[in-house]
Amino acid sequence: MAVTIYGIKNCDTMKKARRWLEEHGVAYEFHDYKALGIDRTHLEAWIDEAGLDTVLNRAGTTFRKLPDAERENLSREKAIALMLDQPSTIKRPVLETEGKLVIGFKPENYADMFGR
Repeated sequence: MAVTIYGIKNCDTMKKARRWLEEHGVAYEFHDYKALGIDRTHLEAWIDEAGLDTVLNRAGTTFRKLPDAERENLSREKAIALMLDQPSTIKRPVLETEGKLVIGFKPENYADMFGR
């Protein structure tokens, strides 16, 4: 089973999610979208499946520091452009496996996904 977890290396929630995967013997590939970036195709697919409000991290420091004009009235296109330019505005972690997607980390969701 191919598992990819997307996020930022130093994020505390990412560390918890990666620790959970390791403790439960789930092999995964880590994609640091702050270091490696993320492409439009991934963002569009995630938004199509989970919704913009789930993918866009409005609670994060990066988003909150944006000028009001950039935070207000965000269309899908403006939000994608923002996330491409500032990947820290993407909620994390994003976990993909076998056509399944989980955004954010809750141990019970990972346990359900991996049957642990």
